[in-house]
Amino acid sequence: MSLKYLLDTNVVSEPLRPKPQHGVIRKLSRHEVEIAISSVVWQEPRFGAERLPMSRRRDAIVQYLDEVVLATIPILDYDRAAAEWHAKERARLAARGETPPFGDGQIAAIAHVNELVLVTFNDADFRKFQGLRVVSWR
Repeated sequence: MSLKYLLDTNVVSEPLRPKPQHGVIRKLSRHEVEIAISSVVWQEPRFGAERLPMSRRRDAIVQYLDEVVLATIPILDYDRAAAEWHAKERARLAARGETPPFGDGQIAAIAHVNELVLVTFNDADFRKFQGLRVVSWR
């Protein structure tokens, strides 16, 4: 099977929540061979874990990231094609007076140039990007 979905950070982090949504967990399992994350998304929970004091919680997050995410989910880079698409979209949106967060633009660009559907719980944040397919698994 080939890749179909690029997961946003909130989707990747859902299994770490005290009460994860069962529907999201089922979809992660059902589509496990079709999902990828971006290098931007990989950085976000790693940064969060690095900021935590040494604790069982931090250990659990690092273990999940290393043994589940890193071990089973491909990580796609922000490359030249993504940077070029991102630059064009930033310029288009800036002309309209809209300035989405830079990281969101990077994630959107990686999804777009790899022809993947972006899965996020913040779909309104990404709908302004032209030609980007966005779904919510909630």
